[in-house]
Amino acid sequence: MVELADETANYTVARLTRRVPETLAGLRLDKALARMFPEHSRNRLQRWLKDGHVSLDSHAAKPKQKIRGGERVEIRSQPGPADTAFRAEPIALDIVYEDDDVLVINKAAGLVVHPGSGNWKGTLLNALLHRAPQLAAIPRAGIVHRLDKNTSGLLAVAKTLRAHTELVRQLQARTVKRDYLALVHGVVKLDGEVSAPVGRDPRHRTRMAVVPTGRPALTRFKVARRFVRATLLECSLATGRTHQIRVHMQSLGHPLVGDPVYRGKRLDDPRTPQLRRQALHAVRLGFSHPVSGVLKHFSAPLPEDLQSLLDSLE
Repeated sequence: MVELADETANYTVARLTRRVPETLAGLRLDKALARMFPEHSRNRLQRWLKDGHVSLDSHAAKPKQKIRGGERVEIRSQPGPADTAFRAEPIALDIVYEDDDVLVINKAAGLVVHPGSGNWKGTLLNALLHRAPQLAAIPRAGIVHRLDKNTSGLLAVAKTLRAHTELVRQLQARTVKRDYLALVHGVVKLDGEVSAPVGRDPRHRTRMAVVPTGRPALTRFKVARRFVRATLLECSLATGRTHQIRVHMQSLGHPLVGDPVYRGKRLDDPRTPQLRRQALHAVRLGFSHPVSGVLKHFSAPLPEDLQSLLDSLE
């Protein structure tokens, strides 16, 4: 039995009841719930368990308790911001390419890609659901990779499950071409690469860092243009870790201009425009079309704020 509030696409659950299948006997309750309710994320189910919104045969449920099969699971939840985040919103998008299977978007700086803490609305996901409501049936509304809020540039979106599966496979196989332009502090003399694991910074949990326990990460870079106190780099991602370019450039002593999180202050020349974000733009994107197999290549010009900054440095 499932009872939903008016906006079912927003996962606003009022009451949800099901019997535990016998095939799940012996599993922990939290793992069983993930299989019984695949329409809800593991994080959402864990939160409902923690908040006491889940009962098992009318008794308060515990995440790690074992189930025997046949029990009656009931979820009662007051919707929180995470549960109402998946709403369509009329937000303008810069569409570079679109067909029946994929979308390629030139994301503006300042646009959050996916709802999360502090940003439960006004995101790219909300905009996509407004443009193509059928994306509600695709994981993360078809978003297969992300850009940081204050990074601009190209991003691919799958419009079907088939396309989503294939694009994720290409990302995992590292065959998707993702090139960025990054303006960094200091003069970089040679082309090169950084192969260093990236993980959560143990001293600052909201940041990432090069740490031995991190996931393998590889960034290749070429010098595109040198200025007196800054260098424009072309960076290519072989992997796609959170904040990868920003962390790797900081590890070389060349943090991105305008990136306060990774010590990349603004340029102190009064003649230069004041950049309000990190100087990072996803300039090129390439992949095999998930249905036709044809190689697709896209590019996005530098946004006005970055172009103005570069012009001032000439």
